[in-house]
Amino acid sequence: MLDIAAELDRWLREDREFAVASVVAVGGSAPRRPGAALAVDSEGTAIGSVSGGCVEGAVYDLCVQALQDGTTVRERFGYSDEDAFAVGLTCGGVIEVLVTPVPADAPDRAVLATALSGAARGEPTALARVAAGPPELLGRALLVHPDGSYEGALGGQGLLDRTAAAEARAMLDVGRTGTLDISEDGSHCPGGVTLFVESSVPPPRMIVFGAIDFAAALVRTGKFLGYHVTVCDARAVFATRARFPEADDIVVDWPHRYLERTGTDDRTVLCVLTHDAKFDVPLLTTALRRPAAFIGAMGSRRTHEDRNRRLREAGLTDQDLARLHSPIGLDLGARTPEETALSIAAEIIATRHGGTGVPLTGARFPIHGGQRPTRTAH
Repeated sequence: MLDIAAELDRWLREDREFAVASVVAVGGSAPRRPGAALAVDSEGTAIGSVSGGCVEGAVYDLCVQALQDGTTVRERFGYSDEDAFAVGLTCGGVIEVLVTPVPADAPDRAVLATALSGAARGEPTALARVAAGPPELLGRALLVHPDGSYEGALGGQGLLDRTAAAEARAMLDVGRTGTLDISEDGSHCPGGVTLFVESSVPPPRMIVFGAIDFAAALVRTGKFLGYHVTVCDARAVFATRARFPEADDIVVDWPHRYLERTGTDDRTVLCVLTHDAKFDVPLLTTALRRPAAFIGAMGSRRTHEDRNRRLREAGLTDQDLARLHSPIGLDLGARTPEETALSIAAEIIATRHGGTGVPLTGARFPIHGGQRPTRTAH
């Protein structure tokens, strides 16, 4: 549901009635992950997606039915089902979908409105909903804030709510979406309810160092991938809004000084395109000692070897240097700034998800998840 928070927030402010289908569990080669959502309003308008097209029609019909009868349902679609080809999930995966109606008089409508409004504004938000359990609890929602406070009620004389809030807060801390089992008395014993917890956190940061043409293309690509993108360069004549209209932030400062005073975390992507030792070495010396999901630097192989020598002289170890992706990007034969940006983005995605970067044609490993071959290090 939080996957399409901005659109649903608008629907609620327009007093629309709707039903929303959320993927709560997946197996095998499923095309979408838990949290993917599709919603249908009373006029038949649909937004979002739960399967990339495979079972959209069947899930659309479930939403329409849920609006008509006011009943929350959980359905499973999979390749092994006898009607798999009828609904179109022929990718070999399995998805489980929770379909929840949100009519005008829905008891959780106010809670959902607060959750969707917060997520739409980019605020850290966790929404816990009952995905399996007693029929009277199915679909009930609890909004959990980063400080552990919560709004709404699931039941269980408050014990279930408190336990759910604590678990959802822990999942929000790491930005995780998934299911967990809790008994109605608040314990983790079998026989209780299954909660589906959606976590919405601010977008991860991409910091692009070096205000060059390749950076302009990478900014556009980073925004497309959902990053909050910052461009940093010490040269004010190049680091301008006119050159980088899509960037969220433009910083004129020496790159290493800016990095020293800004925060990074395990989702942050750092792309060093400065291609100049006087910028690269102090910047990478700082970057490789900070938390980050990806640190890459542009340059030829000769530049890479010279840069590594300078970084070792600055005190970095082989373990530190092993984090550096250099030369940055996958081998796509890229020539233009746009092609180069695509190759960099491809490496970032592969690093995040453990991809190999090899063609899928003829590959013997699962496309979506599963065990993959080890990727060769730089």
